Amino acid sequence: MSSISDIIEGYLIKTLREAPSGTIQVKRSELADLFQCVPSQINYVISTRFTVEKGYLVESKRGGGGYIRIRKVRFATPKAHYDVLLRMIGNQLSQSAAEDLITRLREEDWMTVREAYMVKKLVSREVLDLPVSVRDHIRARMLRSIVTTLFANKGE
Repeated sequence: MSSISDIIEGYLIKTLREAPSGTIQVKRSELADLFQCVPSQINYVISTRFTVEKGYLVESKRGGGGYIRIRKVRFATPKAHYDVLLRMIGNQLSQSAAEDLITRLREEDWMTVREAYMVKKLVSREVLDLPVSVRDHIRARMLRSIVTTLFANKGE
């Protein structure tokens, strides 16, 4: 059985896919009413499941006329996509951010399911059994190398 978070996420993703502009604007309170949950549940779903690493931009305005605007990021060229990914990875990357980025690459068909599974295992804290700062640095180097390889083979 799906959790309320999964249901809310599914609803928002479906709504995004159906939006001609690729952007949706929703009210936190209306979503909470629709799913019979507290507004903080909506905040949780948006903040954990619609991240930059997963390819989303979220803009939020609080208050009576407040809204949440969600947009799936699209790139004009593979080069632009590549450049953004490398900037996002940076010099250090947490395991959760790495997993989100790998999931995004899988969803965008830059990786197969098997490749994504293997890379997630390789960048896990179980494999990179090192102090956190060193581990996050090595994880970022590994992912920059993987992204460079993927885009060299499938790019422009």
